[in-house]
Amino acid sequence: MMPVHHPFRIQSLPDPHSTGDKLTEDPMANKAAQCTVTCVYETKLIGACRRVIVVWSKNLINLSLSITVNSPGNENQCTCKIDFKPWHFWSKKGLKSFELEGKRVDVFWDLRSAKFPGGPEPSADYYVALVSDEEVVLLLGDLKKKAYKRTKSRPSLIDATLVYKKENIFGKKCFSTRAKFDQNNKREHDIVVENSLTGPRDPEMWISVDGIVLIHVTNLQWKFRGNETVMVNKTPVQVFWDVHDWLFGIPGSGHGMFIFRPGAPEYKPVNDGSSAGGSETGESSNDNGYLSCESRPTTADFSLFLYLWKIE
Repeated sequence: MMPVHHPFRIQSLPDPHSTGDKLTEDPMANKAAQCTVTCVYETKLIGACRRVIVVWSKNLINLSLSITVNSPGNENQCTCKIDFKPWHFWSKKGLKSFELEGKRVDVFWDLRSAKFPGGPEPSADYYVALVSDEEVVLLLGDLKKKAYKRTKSRPSLIDATLVYKKENIFGKKCFSTRAKFDQNNKREHDIVVENSLTGPRDPEMWISVDGIVLIHVTNLQWKFRGNETVMVNKTPVQVFWDVHDWLFGIPGSGHGMFIFRPGAPEYKPVNDGSSAGGSETGESSNDNGYLSCESRPTTADFSLFLYLWKIE
């Protein structure tokens, strides 16, 4: 599978912060937050389509889960935070409630047998359910039958959609994660980013999916920013990267940014920047975190943002 190059196409990296959602803070500013995974979903809750921000965070001694529900227009937010103490088995199963616009919303979870592949987000044998008006409006994990039985609630008529995912990963020369490029398919892909910045050869970088190197960048000091479109299971996936801080910043102080976006790139006429409402980041200018249920995101609208922090 050969990558599709766009050598004359210059495009700034999309900015996840332009979507209107408040993501997790810079982990380097808070040493306690070692690794974080942020998943932003769209679901119908209390009569409106809202964005639900799920943040898994892990440090040396603690694992926590934060669920934030945005009100239409992002004017208000309600957050429920759960700390899973390693020495408290009981904390890995429970129920918390909060009030949203005068109505009760419940969060049920069971992580007693959850499997963690190395990061803060569990991969199997768990569930987290967000319940409102006797409907499970968001269900995470694979223990779905147990979740419905415990919550005594019915599935929502509209399935929640994963809009984008953001991960902060720490490592030296190799960074790995798993993600779905097609949200309608259960299969996850193994994504690995490897780099060699010192040694007898010029700095270089490899990006592989499912064990196959799809992008190999040599002379990285000249190609520290770029983008290519690769094929994964006959599906085009756009890959953006910016590793400027790896090469030219203070060691350990900056991150490399990688974006994986399913779908072929859209070629648009060159804009001189004079039109109103333009966006340099490539994100929609009217994206305020409040979406219509009738115009739901497609697979091509999903994006995976990786922030890779080098530990020297």
